[in-house]
Amino acid sequence: MAITLGFIGFGIMGERLLRAAMAHDTSVIRVTGIYDPNPDAAAKLAVIGPGLTRFASAADVISTSDCLHIASPPASHLDYLRQCSAAGKAALSEKPLAIDVAAATIAVRDLQAVNVRAAVNFPFASSFAVDHIAGWMRDGTVGTPRRLDISTQFASWPRPWQIDAEGWLDARAEGGFVREVVSHFLFLARRQLGPLHLIGSKAGYPIDGRSERTVEAELTAGDLPVTVRGDVGSISADDHNTWTLTGSKGRIRLRDWSIAESEIDGEWQAPSEAKSNEAMRPLVLARQLDKIAAMTRGETTNLATLKEALDVQIIVEAILRSA
Repeated sequence: MAITLGFIGFGIMGERLLRAAMAHDTSVIRVTGIYDPNPDAAAKLAVIGPGLTRFASAADVISTSDCLHIASPPASHLDYLRQCSAAGKAALSEKPLAIDVAAATIAVRDLQAVNVRAAVNFPFASSFAVDHIAGWMRDGTVGTPRRLDISTQFASWPRPWQIDAEGWLDARAEGGFVREVVSHFLFLARRQLGPLHLIGSKAGYPIDGRSERTVEAELTAGDLPVTVRGDVGSISADDHNTWTLTGSKGRIRLRDWSIAESEIDGEWQAPSEAKSNEAMRPLVLARQLDKIAAMTRGETTNLATLKEALDVQIIVEAILRSA
């Protein structure tokens, strides 16, 4: 029997998952509708899903759905997770899990105590490129891991496709590329290499009231040294990122979200099936949706756990405090 999926928040992330869910196997997932108080949400829903309901409140969409995608601004995530849990519903929250680490720590403890069915939307959990990275680590392609380097660069922030959310996405309280982008690569480091520990960091805030424009950090994942570098304005591309693992036998990396590459004779080479992030996104989201349905049914999945997301957020917020 299909699970029913409702949406709280209908920005770009809500829209992406809604489109993917509408294209998904209806025997697995069926969309109920959305709740978003922004008047623009009604017009957008009328175009994308004219037969879907725009609910008047979060309580309404929660009561009507088996699982909720929480894609509202970050400060509201914990409250909606609690509401879903109290109603006995499953939930997939967007990251960051929260911006208040102390509140998030309490919430995760409480939600775990009642065995809530909840996860956080880090799509690397369903990435085909990450499958290659993990496979190369297992088969010894890289040898003994020695260091990890994470780099994220942007022409501007927010990126052009996020500009409608600039009000909170470029504010220090909830926004910035460390929360939105670097967190994905820290999640990957934690999952593949071990617990994260911050050694030192510096975030740059050259524009009053706006989010960071540069970041440098040194940390460890397990016993492995990790560097993080990020900036806004040094490249012309909207978004460029690399997650590069150096080992005793060579290097492997994840580039631009979806390209897994290994270094052979000094040149980076990708599998023949590698595709751009835009081409791979529907396939990755389809994988995520199958896992969301499984989680809702009470099955075990590899979706990012609340604890993993909390661990990442602790590091992220510590980095952002290091102005």
